[in-house]
Amino acid sequence: MGKEVNKSTDIVVEEEKIALKRKLGVGTVISLGVGTTIGSGIFSSLSQVAGAAGSSLILVLSFLIGGIIQIPANFCYAELASAYPEDGGQYVYFREAGSRPLAFLCGWISFWATDPPSISIMALAIANYLGFFVPLHGISLKIISVLMVLIFMWIHIRSVEGGGKFQNFITILKILPFILIIGIGLFNLDNNLLLSSHPVAGKATGIMALIAGISSTTWSFDGMAAPAYMSGEIKNPSKNMPRGLIWTAIIVLSLYVGLTFVSSGMLSINELIKSSAPIALLASKIPLIGNFAGTFVAITAVIVIIGSLSSCIMFQPRLEYAMAKDKLFFKSFAKVHKKYETPYVSIMVQCFYAIILIFATDISNLLGYFTLVSLLRNFLTFGTIFILRKKKEYNPSYKAPFGYLMPIVAMFMTGTLIYSTFLWAPVAGLIAAATAIITGLPAYYFWNKKA
Repeated sequence: MGKEVNKSTDIVVEEEKIALKRKLGVGTVISLGVGTTIGSGIFSSLSQVAGAAGSSLILVLSFLIGGIIQIPANFCYAELASAYPEDGGQYVYFREAGSRPLAFLCGWISFWATDPPSISIMALAIANYLGFFVPLHGISLKIISVLMVLIFMWIHIRSVEGGGKFQNFITILKILPFILIIGIGLFNLDNNLLLSSHPVAGKATGIMALIAGISSTTWSFDGMAAPAYMSGEIKNPSKNMPRGLIWTAIIVLSLYVGLTFVSSGMLSINELIKSSAPIALLASKIPLIGNFAGTFVAITAVIVIIGSLSSCIMFQPRLEYAMAKDKLFFKSFAKVHKKYETPYVSIMVQCFYAIILIFATDISNLLGYFTLVSLLRNFLTFGTIFILRKKKEYNPSYKAPFGYLMPIVAMFMTGTLIYSTFLWAPVAGLIAAATAIITGLPAYYFWNKKA
């Protein structure tokens, strides 16, 4: 009997030895944040924001002020990540704030309704842009999408260091085309267009147009907190996480404002509003690039979305890994590969689920209604700071400045998204929220009782 107990203890000790290690530096924190944020959305959001702003001047101000207002969210995540330097992101913050059910629901929704669908959507987007060079339709399009998922699944299972290096490389590569457009564009601006005001009939003007424009930019800045999911694998997280998250915000803001400024000096506001591909239209006006603008934009899009796909496959599975470690999810998700030292089961299952969604686009569209639930989760995440700061054991190495102003601003900005999303699909959003609770709470009580 004694021998059996010792053997069991040895197994437990052996499992504890195989854990995720701190192998990533501040560069990967930045590349994860920038790589996740700057995705396919920038290729269409410019025209959407222009439509809301109604003038070139307000378009630039919308991205500038919208980006500045989003920075408080990164300050909040920097504080939370420095207080709890472990994998899991939002799940960990809810758990430490004293709400295990809410923490569980956070991961439950992420796994079933938001994270794998984002992988499938990006993989399909890459295949669609590749179709510019080689005709891809039907099953061939889906096969290429599946290959994209499998390639990056393999990269991020094989090595977190290798995955980090690739993420650093692809993020640098994805911002170079934008730097090129901004750099050349700055020397070819039309003074008659630059920051001019061209009100569009029927559009709001003045402060109301600015508010509408700022609100339209909020989605463009979503994703900057991605590195928080991997705090447990960042070297010296108390310094590197806050530093990386703040630099992420600065880089994204600089690129967006620079791109918008050049656009406002080379295209009229009416051209920006009417264009379904504003970046392609801008590229066509840039010297040296204009003659092959279509090819340039297609290549840029493929690189940009590959960076986002790689980033999501890298950081998203860490949430389920953290839940499984707490025995609040399938225990296999907590497995770490003996050789590669990565949460291989969590990565594989999430990617295989994404592959299923690639062949079931209607389901992917349906899961999009969970956006409202996801935004509510973000809203409550910032609210955890109000609870955690009152706890004696809460000791972050970095604290968001100006007291509670940063979480208040972050909650306000997320609240505007919640409001606009609710207006878009109120009934579907409420059904999605009810579904998350009805399916998630019984699952939580099952695993909690088992644990």
